[in-house]
Amino acid sequence: MKPKSKILIIAGSDSSGGAGIQADIKTITALGSYAMTAITAVTSQNTTGVKSITSISPKEIRNQILFTCKDIKPDAVKIGMLKSSKVILTVLNILKKIKTKKIILDPVMIAKGGYKLINDKAIKTLRDKMIQKVHLITPNIPEAEVLTRKKIKSLNDMIVAAKILHKKGAKNILIKGGHGNKKIIKDLYYNGSKIIIFENKKIKTKNTHGTGCTLSSAITTFFACGKTLNKSCELGIKYVNQSIKSNLSYGKGHGPINHLSSITVDRKFKL
Repeated sequence: MKPKSKILIIAGSDSSGGAGIQADIKTITALGSYAMTAITAVTSQNTTGVKSITSISPKEIRNQILFTCKDIKPDAVKIGMLKSSKVILTVLNILKKIKTKKIILDPVMIAKGGYKLINDKAIKTLRDKMIQKVHLITPNIPEAEVLTRKKIKSLNDMIVAAKILHKKGAKNILIKGGHGNKKIIKDLYYNGSKIIIFENKKIKTKNTHGTGCTLSSAITTFFACGKTLNKSCELGIKYVNQSIKSNLSYGKGHGPINHLSSITVDRKFKL
């Protein structure tokens, strides 16, 4: 099988493999594309939480992106955790040089266990300077609340938040509705003129570590391969739900999802 597209991931590393750049690589590979990386931070974490975060210098992040893209030009870029305001500004500056139009931003701010991953200054830079420069942003409800400074308790609140983000310059928004105890999850897509609601039954499991990273990478992969943006969102959500259903139960906390759910292994390679 030949990869269908080439994708650059700019994100933090997760030592447990369930989220971050590890989840991104697994997702992009499982969906048939080629993954390249620029690591922005190294985390020590497992399914129970985050122990520490070590930032990579903006200069090294810049080197990773430029040197990689000089050799292999990406068809799309997925951006995850950007630890500081300086890193965000560095990435913005570099994106102008590599000239890839298809850019998806997952505004990672808080880990599954509640650990804050970026500081307030970085959040402000993300809100005021970065969301305007990408093709799609994929915040979950807590992240959308931080970006809009509005509480979100209903679908109507999600619509209001999406419109606020659009006014702030975001071209396309997908607000993920997975937080909460409702039986039906509603994810909301908004592009300034059209609202699409993706509805799915909530799967009862605590093993959802890395769903946000996985979804944004899945959307980026489908988009890079030529699907429309809203169709990419629909297919990405389906892939994540299928991956959650496996319920791997690895670890003592919020376990990872099954990124291999889309792969059928040729008989001669089966274990």
